Amino acid sequence: MKVDRHFSSKNLIRLNDLDINFASEIEKTSGVNINKCYHCKTCAGGCHFYQSTDYPPNSVIRLAQLGFRKEALECSMIWLCVGCHTCSIQCPMGIDMAGFMDELRQIAIREKVVLAQPDILNFHRDVLHTIKSHGRAHKLEVMLRYKARKWDWFSDVGVGLKMFTKRKLHIWPSKIKAIGEIKRTFAP
Repeated sequence: MKVDRHFSSKNLIRLNDLDINFASEIEKTSGVNINKCYHCKTCAGGCHFYQSTDYPPNSVIRLAQLGFRKEALECSMIWLCVGCHTCSIQCPMGIDMAGFMDELRQIAIREKVVLAQPDILNFHRDVLHTIKSHGRAHKLEVMLRYKARKWDWFSDVGVGLKMFTKRKLHIWPSKIKAIGEIKRTFAP
């Protein structure tokens, strides 16, 4: 008798562990209706980072739709999403993927989930710092701050070059005119 070595009781889906209200909770708190997604994978095709993550964007939506709360909140994709909106722009259903990922991050922090990416909260703080300084995220500054803190300068140069050639990475930050309004949103 041949035994399937990939099968184990750990791999079984336990229906009691599913949160059937997870998708509606996300919609209620973020306004993003992920149930409109029909998994065309256009979002994954436009994402510059999904190959470095455990799930493509549409699969994270599928996890949430099916109630796999723990898996969705512990995946690396929600932390590696930079909110560039490339996926949202290309989505035929107009799903705000960046808003969805942001909501999952907020839930994960609130529920003290073990983060899939160590030190990722500092990375997100760096993003907020550039928004406070310039009115928008300056990706190069964010990357340099993060790399300086980690002393890991060359591990993903290829991604940076790819972003630069696609005009997603600019050397100089662009500033908005009403920077005072942005700074007021950060005031305690």
